[in-house]
Amino acid sequence: MPHPVTIAIVDDDEAVRTATASLVRSLGYAARTYACARDFLEDAPARAADCVITDVQMPGMSGVELQQRLRAAGRSVPMIFVTAFPTDDLRRRVLEAGAAGFLAKPCDGDAIIHSLQGALEGHRAH
Repeated sequence: MPHPVTIAIVDDDEAVRTATASLVRSLGYAARTYACARDFLEDAPARAADCVITDVQMPGMSGVELQQRLRAAGRSVPMIFVTAFPTDDLRRRVLEAGAAGFLAKPCDGDAIIHSLQGALEGHRAH
Protein backbone atom coordinates (compact mmCIF):
# COMPACT_ATOMS: atom_id res chain seq x y z
CA MET A 1 0.00 0.00 0.00
CA PRO A 2 1.54 3.35 -0.99
CA HIS A 3 2.18 5.82 1.79
CA PRO A 4 -0.16 8.80 1.97
CA VAL A 5 1.16 12.04 0.52
CA THR A 6 2.90 13.72 3.45
CA ILE A 7 3.35 17.47 3.78
CA ALA A 8 5.90 18.80 6.27
CA ILE A 9 5.06 22.19 7.77
CA VAL A 10 8.01 24.07 9.27
CA ASP A 11 7.09 27.31 11.05
CA ASP A 12 7.97 28.76 14.44
CA ASP A 13 4.43 30.15 14.82
CA GLU A 14 2.25 27.45 16.39
CA ALA A 15 -0.99 29.01 15.14
CA VAL A 16 0.30 28.99 11.56
CA ARG A 17 1.47 25.37 11.90
CA THR A 18 -1.92 24.30 13.27
CA ALA A 19 -3.96 26.15 10.64
CA THR A 20 -1.77 24.94 7.77
CA ALA A 21 -1.85 21.35 9.05
CA SER A 22 -5.68 21.50 9.25
CA LEU A 23 -5.85 22.76 5.67
CA VAL A 24 -3.45 20.07 4.45
CA ARG A 25 -5.42 17.33 6.21
CA SER A 26 -8.70 18.66 4.77
CA LEU A 27 -7.21 17.98 1.32
CA GLY A 28 -6.60 14.35 2.25
CA TYR A 29 -2.85 14.61 2.86
CA ALA A 30 -0.93 13.62 5.97
CA ALA A 31 0.70 16.55 7.80
CA ARG A 32 3.78 16.63 10.00
CA THR A 33 4.59 19.86 11.83
CA TYR A 34 7.92 21.19 13.04
CA ALA A 35 8.65 24.29 15.14
CA CYS A 36 12.04 24.80 13.49
CA ALA A 37 14.15 23.65 10.57
CA ARG A 38 16.51 21.69 12.81
CA ASP A 39 13.59 19.61 14.15
CA PHE A 40 12.63 18.78 10.57
CA LEU A 41 16.18 17.78 9.62
CA GLU A 42 16.56 15.61 12.73
CA ASP A 43 13.28 13.74 12.17
CA ALA A 44 13.99 10.57 10.21
CA PRO A 45 10.44 10.39 8.75
CA ALA A 46 11.03 13.86 7.31
CA ARG A 47 12.84 12.01 4.54
CA ALA A 48 9.43 10.75 3.44
CA ALA A 49 7.92 14.23 3.09
CA ASP A 50 6.47 14.78 -0.38
CA CYS A 51 6.49 18.56 0.02
CA VAL A 52 7.70 21.08 2.60
CA ILE A 53 5.85 24.28 3.44
CA THR A 54 8.28 26.45 5.37
CA ASP A 55 8.47 29.90 6.87
CA VAL A 56 11.47 31.89 5.71
CA GLN A 57 12.37 33.63 8.96
CA MET A 58 12.74 31.34 11.95
CA PRO A 59 15.11 31.26 14.92
CA GLY A 60 18.21 29.13 14.41
CA MET A 61 17.96 28.19 10.75
CA SER A 62 15.97 30.04 8.10
CA GLY A 63 13.83 28.36 5.49
CA VAL A 64 16.41 29.39 2.89
CA GLU A 65 19.16 27.65 4.87
CA LEU A 66 16.91 24.59 5.15
CA GLN A 67 16.53 24.58 1.37
CA GLN A 68 20.32 24.81 0.97
CA ARG A 69 20.88 21.92 3.41
CA LEU A 70 18.38 19.69 1.67
CA ARG A 71 19.85 20.41 -1.76
CA ALA A 72 23.39 19.80 -0.48
CA ALA A 73 22.20 16.42 0.86
CA GLY A 74 20.72 15.55 -2.54
CA ARG A 75 17.12 15.73 -1.33
CA SER A 76 14.89 17.22 -4.01
CA VAL A 77 11.66 17.61 -2.06
CA PRO A 78 9.48 20.44 -3.42
CA MET A 79 9.41 23.45 -1.09
CA ILE A 80 6.87 26.23 -0.71
CA PHE A 81 8.10 29.30 1.12
CA VAL A 82 5.82 31.54 3.16
CA THR A 83 7.05 34.85 4.53
CA ALA A 84 5.78 38.00 6.18
CA PHE A 85 8.68 39.87 4.55
CA PRO A 86 8.47 39.12 0.81
CA THR A 87 11.05 40.81 -1.38
CA ASP A 88 11.73 40.36 -5.07
CA ASP A 89 15.31 39.35 -4.27
CA LEU A 90 14.22 36.66 -1.82
CA ARG A 91 11.57 35.36 -4.24
CA ARG A 92 14.14 35.18 -7.05
CA ARG A 93 16.73 33.41 -4.86
CA VAL A 94 14.44 30.65 -3.59
CA LEU A 95 12.77 30.07 -6.96
CA GLU A 96 16.13 29.90 -8.76
CA ALA A 97 17.22 27.34 -6.14
CA GLY A 98 14.23 25.18 -7.05
CA ALA A 99 11.38 26.32 -4.79
CA ALA A 100 7.94 25.25 -5.96
CA GLY A 101 6.21 28.32 -4.53
CA PHE A 102 6.63 31.63 -2.71
CA LEU A 103 3.73 33.13 -0.76
CA ALA A 104 3.38 36.30 1.29
CA LYS A 105 1.85 36.08 4.79
CA PRO A 106 -0.91 36.23 5.54
CA CYS A 107 -1.82 33.91 2.70
CA ASP A 108 -5.25 32.49 2.16
CA GLY A 109 -6.04 28.82 1.92
CA ASP A 110 -6.64 28.97 -1.82
CA ALA A 111 -3.11 30.26 -2.44
CA ILE A 112 -1.65 27.45 -0.33
CA ILE A 113 -3.82 24.83 -2.06
CA HIS A 114 -2.84 26.11 -5.52
CA SER A 115 0.88 26.13 -4.65
CA LEU A 116 0.67 22.70 -3.02
CA GLN A 117 -1.09 21.12 -5.98
CA GLY A 118 1.43 22.65 -8.38
CA ALA A 119 4.36 21.46 -6.26
CA LEU A 120 3.06 17.90 -6.03
CA GLU A 121 2.20 17.69 -9.74
CA GLY A 122 5.58 19.12 -10.70
CA HIS A 123 7.38 16.67 -8.43
CA ARG A 124 5.51 13.67 -9.84
CA ALA A 125 6.49 14.75 -13.36
CA HIS A 126 10.20 14.40 -12.52
